[in-house]
Amino acid sequence: MTVKGRFSLDTNILIYAVDRDAGERHQRSKEIVARAALHDCVLTVQALAEFFHATTRKNLLALSHAGTFVRDWIDVFRVVSATDTAFINAIEGVEEHRLAFWDALLWATARQSGCSAIISEDIQDGRRLGGVEIINPFADDSEARLASLLDS
Repeated sequence: MTVKGRFSLDTNILIYAVDRDAGERHQRSKEIVARAALHDCVLTVQALAEFFHATTRKNLLALSHAGTFVRDWIDVFRVVSATDTAFINAIEGVEEHRLAFWDALLWATARQSGCSAIISEDIQDGRRLGGVEIINPFADDSEARLASLLDS
């Protein structure tokens, strides 16, 4: 069951939030994460794992700093894991909707957790899959859609 106002953040938003070299994307993502902490936002174990791996592999953060971010977010956000059902739904997302596998798994896990939206720049902005809307926060027309999640 989709819960109006519940949403998830994709890994790219988490990475931009800590990447000071990302310019406007850094500022925007940092603001989104801070505002998301005050709302019905769930993070997936997958997004947190991808964040830890990417930021440490690319030397954006030291291991200890990346771990601190992950632990802090686990304390602040509800964190959900993919189930076998989400995994099967992700495979169907790849087959039926031509999603990249990791995007499909994020979508399926968020959907299973009742999310009505995912904030991501990686999946087609405005696309609606199984009741879940994709919102690219860097798209020109995203402000009103973001406000419906982050300003209530």
